[in-house]
Amino acid sequence: MPNKDKTNLLAIVDAIDKINHYVVPFHEADALFNDTLRFDAVMMNFVVIGEMVERLSDEFKDDHQQIDWSKVKGLRNLIAHDYFGVDAEEIWQILQQDLPKLKAEITIILSLTAP
Repeated sequence: MPNKDKTNLLAIVDAIDKINHYVVPFHEADALFNDTLRFDAVMMNFVVIGEMVERLSDEFKDDHQQIDWSKVKGLRNLIAHDYFGVDAEEIWQILQQDLPKLKAEITIILSLTAP
């Protein structure tokens, strides 16, 4: 794996870890949404994840189609271009269901690469 792709994957994992840290105090979408500081921090890190996906090589993304890269990038675009249209409940579902899967897949990919 090219070093550039590995660096971008590590940045995605870092952003996921930050998001997970920010949402610890919350147990529902509305509570997170009402804490504008943490909600904004979560949104910014979703943007970072999307940016890092954009920087991954096409070859890498083609080799790892088990991850829906366009869906990850699409969330970034939604946040960046329609921030006030972001649905807190949809974000909450992504936090609960999709983000752990994304981190697990990337962790597996990273574990298969040489140090």
